[in-house]
Amino acid sequence: MLPFFIILFLLIAIIAFKSIKVVRQSEVYIIERLGKFHKVADAGLTIIIPFVDTVRSVVSLKQQTMDVPPQGVITKDNVTIQIDTVVFYRITEPSKAVYEIQSLKKGIEYLAITTIRDIIGKMDLDQTFSSRDNINEQLRTVLDEATDNWGCKIDRVEIKDITPPADIRDAMEKEMNAERNKRALVLQAEGERQSAVTLAEGRKQAAILDAEADREAKIKRAAGEAAAIKEVADAKAKEIQLVYDAIKNASPDEKLVQLKSLETLSEVAKGSANKIFIPFEATSTLSSLGAMKDVITDTKAAAVTAAPQTAPKAPRQTPISNQILGNNPMQPKQ
Repeated sequence: MLPFFIILFLLIAIIAFKSIKVVRQSEVYIIERLGKFHKVADAGLTIIIPFVDTVRSVVSLKQQTMDVPPQGVITKDNVTIQIDTVVFYRITEPSKAVYEIQSLKKGIEYLAITTIRDIIGKMDLDQTFSSRDNINEQLRTVLDEATDNWGCKIDRVEIKDITPPADIRDAMEKEMNAERNKRALVLQAEGERQSAVTLAEGRKQAAILDAEADREAKIKRAAGEAAAIKEVADAKAKEIQLVYDAIKNASPDEKLVQLKSLETLSEVAKGSANKIFIPFEATSTLSSLGAMKDVITDTKAAAVTAAPQTAPKAPRQTPISNQILGNNPMQPKQ
């Protein structure tokens, strides 16, 4: 009896092992019954019928990545480049992913390669470097539509690297260096132009300010000179008025007037003019002076004749003004 119970226990253990399945999180089991799809077992405890139900495949529902091997692609301008691509996808319908295609990863890989060649073949080399986002979006759209029947969702596609041939890289580096040198020269020229413009503007503003300052100075100087001239004129007018009032108050006689005329005439004669205009009133005074000179000359000659032979002393000359006014100090007082 003991071997029978042992065999029965082993049979029950085998049946339990075959019947009870524990599905982990983010995974599903594809269950087949007698070789036909039966159900999709979600995460948790699942019981199946031994020897009738079998687990066809374990499918992961997590996002998966697939590295597409680098592919040689010819651009529109006949340049062969190597493109390395990564595809991110998720399985949304596990039954389709198992039954609609033999190998989902191979299908995605081949589809990605053909799509990349089709997209890059319509672009120039420069566009492939500047249009990565566009290429990624086109790849994602085409792959997502193609893999929809396989129960797969393409989340995104990323181009990791674009490798042109060595000679193309050298040419591109030279072109880049030339472009950078060109930009440097352009920026330097622009900086020099801006500097020249700034300096010219500064000189212009300085010249304007200098002109305004000079104008203000001239205006103030002219105003000061005008005020000074006015003050001098006022002072002259007051002086003339004072002199006139003094002369008027002194009641001058005709001889004093004639003397002042002669003094004024002597001041005029000291000037650089070669013509002198003498007032008509001064001619009578000059004629009187001529007559007085003759009289004085005759008087001196008579005195010399009558004097002893001793050396005479030189007479002291008397100013004409004293002679005119009768104030000759040589004459004895009355």
